[in-house]
Amino acid sequence: MNEQYGVGDASYQAAGGIDGLRRLVDDFYRLMDELPQASDVRAMHPQSLDAARDKLACFLSGWLGGPRLFSEKYGSIAIPSFHAQWPIGEAQAEAWLACMAQAIARQDYPPAFADYLLAQLRVPALRIVQASAARHG
Repeated sequence: MNEQYGVGDASYQAAGGIDGLRRLVDDFYRLMDELPQASDVRAMHPQSLDAARDKLACFLSGWLGGPRLFSEKYGSIAIPSFHAQWPIGEAQAEAWLACMAQAIARQDYPPAFADYLLAQLRVPALRIVQASAARHG
């Protein structure tokens, strides 16, 4: 049944639409504040996470097949090259993914979707590491 995710807006719907994504993002950033292994990643963000919360929720909306809220609100973005301005290595990517894994686990997602979503998020996380390495050597 996993193959339905990634088709049309199936992933967006499974995530609970924009409201569900905002809950996921709120939990994600709460965990980033709480988990010691995420302190390096948290330090890359401004003190206020309001803008980051909105940008991530809007990005995930379009990325999961829902409304393309990020481009409507903020314009286009190349995720790996945008993040390459910071030195992001595997440890930071894994800390980000750990926060996201715990945030996903707190949602009422079907297990197959939770697994699918985390696997999909690993792809841009690794691309960001590669882009950052290319820039920071």
